Amino acid sequence: MNILDAAYWETRWQGQQTGWDIGEASPPLTHYLENVSDRTTRILIPGAGRAYEALYLHQQGYEQVFVCDWAPSAFNHLRQQAPDFPEEHLLVGDFFELKPPTPFDLLLEQTFFCAIDPKLRPQYVAKAADLLTDQGTLAGVLFAREFPFEGPPFGGTKAVYQPLFATHFDILTMQITPHSIPPRLGNELFIELKKK
Repeated sequence: MNILDAAYWETRWQGQQTGWDIGEASPPLTHYLENVSDRTTRILIPGAGRAYEALYLHQQGYEQVFVCDWAPSAFNHLRQQAPDFPEEHLLVGDFFELKPPTPFDLLLEQTFFCAIDPKLRPQYVAKAADLLTDQGTLAGVLFAREFPFEGPPFGGTKAVYQPLFATHFDILTMQITPHSIPPRLGNELFIELKKK
């Protein structure tokens, strides 16, 4: 397996090898975000890539949106589309080493969990909980199937995810979303998890 470090992801961005990029905010996430009315909600999007969800939230008037990615090139799109997006909210670095001064209310998951080595998934769950306020929420999409190739992306199933996330979260929702883009329809689980 490739070493999935900052250099790996920057090379993928530089070489435009970004098959995970759907060119817009993820429809399951925008559908969910329609019900998040508090514009002061502190939101973190790890592995944000071109940050379509952050751009969507910024355009809707959310002021506390933070994005994290290893690859500096990932944020070029966001900077071009939203020059007024706060530069200090662009966190270039390792998700597992984030130490924000204030915890987040909501962590949005969109193609980050599937990009990390599956051995790191327990650490992801623990770090996500650590970054959230008491009763904070982790919401987003996970692939609902295994893949017949070496990742990333790395797949999984609801049966694998449930006990993994239950260590730190109460599972409010974990089901196939009807809002996926056509190529992913039936293959994405929408999750809404509340920190214990």
